[in-house]
Amino acid sequence: MHPDGSRDDVAALVAARTPILVLETADEAEALELVLRAASRSPGGRGALPVFRWSVTDGLRRADVDLGGSQLHNTDPPTLLRSIVESVAPAVYVLLDLHPWFDDPVVVRLLKDAAQRPLHLRSTLVLVSHAVDLPRELDHVAVRVPVTFPTAAERALVVDRTVQAWSAATGRVPHVDPRARELLVQRLAGLSRADVARLAHGAVVDDGALTTRDLPVVERARFEALSADGVLSYEYATVGPDDVVGLDGVVRWLLLRRPAMDGTAPHLEAPRGVLLLGVQGCGKSLAARAAASILGVPLLRLDLAGVHDKFVGESERRLRDALAAADALAPCVLWVDEIEKAVATNDGDGGSARRVLGTLLTWLADRGSRVFVAATANDITALPPELVRKGRFDELFFVDLPDEQARAALLRLHAGRRGLTLPDEDLGPLVAASHAFSGAEVEQAVVAATYVAHAQGGALDAATVLGELRATRPLAVVMAERVAALRAWAQPRTVPAR
Repeated sequence: MHPDGSRDDVAALVAARTPILVLETADEAEALELVLRAASRSPGGRGALPVFRWSVTDGLRRADVDLGGSQLHNTDPPTLLRSIVESVAPAVYVLLDLHPWFDDPVVVRLLKDAAQRPLHLRSTLVLVSHAVDLPRELDHVAVRVPVTFPTAAERALVVDRTVQAWSAATGRVPHVDPRARELLVQRLAGLSRADVARLAHGAVVDDGALTTRDLPVVERARFEALSADGVLSYEYATVGPDDVVGLDGVVRWLLLRRPAMDGTAPHLEAPRGVLLLGVQGCGKSLAARAAASILGVPLLRLDLAGVHDKFVGESERRLRDALAAADALAPCVLWVDEIEKAVATNDGDGGSARRVLGTLLTWLADRGSRVFVAATANDITALPPELVRKGRFDELFFVDLPDEQARAALLRLHAGRRGLTLPDEDLGPLVAASHAFSGAEVEQAVVAATYVAHAQGGALDAATVLGELRATRPLAVVMAERVAALRAWAQPRTVPAR
């Protein structure tokens, strides 16, 4: 968590007697180490600015020297802050989880008093927590320091030392696959040193070896360490290109870009993503899920609707946390399903949707990580223009109703999964009867036919499937005007997915 970037920032800010620093991280031990290292580089050397650590359970203690664990002040935040304000000896105070007391006006006033002390008497207060939402009146005296993570070289050193420590403790020599070690170091990006060591230890302790078989387990554990408030989920069940019927154009496009994502051609610029527009039930979500296996990277799902919160600013924070986690888990595919439902703005949400949209647009434009965004949308009229312009996504694909060839493949696929092989002579009438059907409607007709066959005490056959197809009114017929309007909009603006 503390390569030179963060350490230099904190050292410079401490040397300048910055009143309040904010470090948002769940790893308190590493945050404290970062501050200790920064303080040791301040003018006067180590000891010139003593470092204290405070928590509501332990009270205030020296962190840079061992005083036998004696408590200097009790656990009451106002008492703590008064002692800091009254002190004539500047120091650095690392305050863990002080934010629950920000609704106390006495605490806020004391923080302002501490920040406004004369420069030669001023201490630096470092607020450490997973999330710190400062009162507005403290914004002008506080600086947020972006917390960075170990570099690849630092992660490799942690992995090697962890393996060596396991060997020394057990007296065994572990088998380390060089390729597995290299991939492990890559996939532990975005984690603190403690998490890197924990996952590396877990990979070697189960069988005394570090091999590629450990990587899926490490990947899942890494996601759990970085997951954000249930907004981001790790999709374990992905689909392959063979499952994506009738969308050959999308599959070919993705295959061309696989080397830029799977690490085989790191000199290539990483693709940004695709927006899949089209008729409901025609395979947009399936194609988005298949993108992960085609590109050879993990699949994450972002629940954009789930980021909305009743508290002002909380929705944007949750989205920022989720996007930061996706960046840390790169390379990966980030699947955003039915994106229009989450970014459509209205006047009844206090501007939350517009702020969420702004946060998303900024990230889409500025991100430098290998996160491939696969977004789907059914209603193009609900999408804000700034989301669909070039630069947000590499390509806009239109997913239309399947043609005859695609419907034949879909019928064979879904019937075959249910034990029915369709010869060519049976397939023709089924393809004709499924005209204007979406892929989902074709599948549901086959499923309905299995129920009918079971009720009749017979096996599933083509005649039963044909009967269900003829009894179904597809969406393209029921809502013909909307489908026609969607096609008319997409024809000059998008690339066919076939």
